[in-house]
Amino acid sequence: MEQEIRKVREEICDVCGKLWQRGIVAANDGNVSVLLSDGSILCTPSGISKAAITPEMLLHVTKDLVVLDALEGMKPSSELKMHIRCYEERPDVKAVVHAHPPIATSFASLGKGLDDYKVMETIVQLGTVPVAPYAKPSSDEVPDSIAPFLQDHDAVLLAHHGALTVGDSLKTAYFRMETLEMFAKTSLYMKLLGGGPDLPKEKIEELLDLRENGYHIQGRHPGYEKLTEI
Repeated sequence: MEQEIRKVREEICDVCGKLWQRGIVAANDGNVSVLLSDGSILCTPSGISKAAITPEMLLHVTKDLVVLDALEGMKPSSELKMHIRCYEERPDVKAVVHAHPPIATSFASLGKGLDDYKVMETIVQLGTVPVAPYAKPSSDEVPDSIAPFLQDHDAVLLAHHGALTVGDSLKTAYFRMETLEMFAKTSLYMKLLGGGPDLPKEKIEELLDLRENGYHIQGRHPGYEKLTEI
């Protein structure tokens, strides 16, 4: 167990550095967590820049928010409740990344989901990305707001707040956050260029099959209901 914890601490710090370097978080924004094999969680502390986090700063907590190991003065983010809801709703999820990527957050703040089917990479990697309704920060409203979307989506925009991605590993959850911001950026560029149609229905279905069979869990087509509108 100690070896696992040591390894995960290093991985979380690496992801935190990447989030900050890529401008996906600023100041003390965002939080990252990993579900360990014994059911406990390693998470980032509240109020610390992701650029400054070191392995020993990370907190080891239970799903009931009992702190098992932490440096003096370090506290888990109040948004850890949102992470825990992800683990409860999705047994396949082992890591959660919450961040404020600027373009994706702009879509979220305007209540605009990322729901087109124009770029094959985002179709395969993410499907569509809905917007969870506004929820009061640090309250139980936040996990409740995302719960309805977790079964069918690996990325969720948080209205007037930011974004959340999940994965069966920390690497996957982090890459989905990168892909989400790229999805938002290309969607913005396409709108500025005048927009255009989605891929033909049969091409979308082929890509969603790739997602189902090669990139994700069994039997789900996130956003598939939109195909009936094409």
